Amino acid sequence: MKKMREKIFLDGKKNIHFIGIGGISMSGLAEILHRDGFNVSGSDDVETEITRHLARLGIKISVPNAAKNILDEHELVVFTAAVKKENPEFVAASQKQIELIERAAFIGKILKGYDPICVAGSHGKTTTTSMISEILIASGHDPTVSVGGIMNSVGVNYRIGSTKNFVLEACEYSNSFHHWQPLIGVILNIDADHLDFFGSMDNLILSFEKFASNIRPDGALIVNENVEINPRCEKCEKISFGIKNSARFHAKNIFYDEGKPSFDVFDGENFLAHVDLPLPGEYNLLNALAAFAATTQMKIPPQIIAGALNNARGTKRRFEHKGEFDGIKIIDDYAHHPTEIVACLKAARQSASGRIFCLFQPHTYTRTKNLLHDFAKSFCDADFVILLPIYAAREPNDPTVSSEILAAQIKNYICEVEKNSQNKNPRLENELSYTKKNECSNVKFVKSFDEACNFLNDTLVSGDLLITMGAGDVFKVGDEILRKKLST
Repeated sequence: MKKMREKIFLDGKKNIHFIGIGGISMSGLAEILHRDGFNVSGSDDVETEITRHLARLGIKISVPNAAKNILDEHELVVFTAAVKKENPEFVAASQKQIELIERAAFIGKILKGYDPICVAGSHGKTTTTSMISEILIASGHDPTVSVGGIMNSVGVNYRIGSTKNFVLEACEYSNSFHHWQPLIGVILNIDADHLDFFGSMDNLILSFEKFASNIRPDGALIVNENVEINPRCEKCEKISFGIKNSARFHAKNIFYDEGKPSFDVFDGENFLAHVDLPLPGEYNLLNALAAFAATTQMKIPPQIIAGALNNARGTKRRFEHKGEFDGIKIIDDYAHHPTEIVACLKAARQSASGRIFCLFQPHTYTRTKNLLHDFAKSFCDADFVILLPIYAAREPNDPTVSSEILAAQIKNYICEVEKNSQNKNPRLENELSYTKKNECSNVKFVKSFDEACNFLNDTLVSGDLLITMGAGDVFKVGDEILRKKLST
C-alpha cells in the first residue's frame, strides 16, 4: 500500500522568502510550498521565464535583490550556497533577526515527511533522477520530484505528487547532500570536480562516504561497482550495478543502434527484462541500470521498469536534439567536465555518419584550470573543436587561464597523437577519431557567439553534426543558427 504524504510543516512558519528564486532548484521548492498553502515570495537578479511563471501562480517576485524585499512578516529566508553574506537581502534578514537557512538544509527539513530517493554522483544525476521519476509515475507511485533540469516528460524541473516518494538530485558541492537521510541513495560515479571546494579527491570521496552513511537503516545504497568507497551505513543494503557480470545489476547482450543501447538486465544470474533505451551512449545505459536497481527495491515489477525506460524522455540539455536543416543536425548537451565530454562525443560518434563539430564553452575558471590537461584530451571524437570564452558563473576573472590556453593545449595534444600514430603506437592511434585529424587547425578559438555563428554557417555542410556543449549559455548559438536557417 502506497504511503500518502502529509502537507509540509515548517515548525508553524508560513511566510517564506527565497533569495535567488529563479534558480532551477529554488523555483521548484517555491512552487511546492506555494501549492501546500505557504505564503511564498522571492527575488532574483534578473527576470526570466521561470520567475514570470512563478509570478503567474501568485508568488510575489522582486527583481533585483534588494534589502526592501525582506519584510517584517517574513519568518524564514532560504538562500543558496552561491549567495554571499554581503547580499543586501541576507544582510537585511540578519538585521531583522529572521531565520536564514541554506537551500540544502531547508530541503532536509522538507524531506523529514517523505521517503527520499536521492541520486548522487559527479555525472548523470539529472538524467537518472528523471529516469527513476518516470518509472515511479508509470507504476502509479505518484512521486514528488526535484531535478536540476527540465524533464521532457513533464516540461518542468519538479513535480508535486500525493505519496511519500520524493525523488531528487543530491549535489555534493558544499557538502549539500549531507543534510539528507535517504531511504534509497544512489552513487553513480565519483570524479574530480568541485575541487575548488573539496581541495582533493580524498576529501571528495569522504564527502560521498558521509552521504552514504546517512542512508536510513531500512534503506539501500545503489552504487556503481567501479566506485571505491567505504560507506559507514552498517545496516542498509548495499547493491552494485555496472556492465560487468560482477555487479549485481548488470547488462548483457548489449547492442547499439545509432548510439542507442539495447540490452538485457540481470539481477545476479536472474534475467529481469530487455530494455531498448531511446537515450544514447554507454553512460545512459549505466544510468538506466542504476534506475533499474533503485526502483526494484521499491517492489516495482521489472517489465514496468523496462517499459518506462523504453519510453524515457530524458531532460533538456542532455544530448538534446534541437533541430535539423540542410542535412545538418544540431545537438545540445550540458557536458562541462572532461569525463562528460568524452562520453557525449563517444555517443555522437556512434550515431553520426559525417563530421562532428563541437562548440565548447568552458564552465568556471577553477574547473578549467584544475582539469586543463584532462580537457585537452577530451575531444578526440570531434573533427572540429571551437572554443568560446570561459563562462565565469560565480567566479571572478582569473587571467592565468583562458579558452585560448585550452585551445593551445588541445592542438598540442592532437599533434602529439598524430605524431605517435604515424610511428604506429597502437595505444595513441586508437585515440584518434575515425576521420584521423591531420591538421591541428581543426581547433579554433572564437571571441563571441556572433563569431561562432558566422564560422559555423560558413563551414557546416550536409551530413555534419554540431554539438553545442557546456553548462553556461552556449545553447544560444545553436538556437540562433536554427532560427536564421529555418526562417529563410
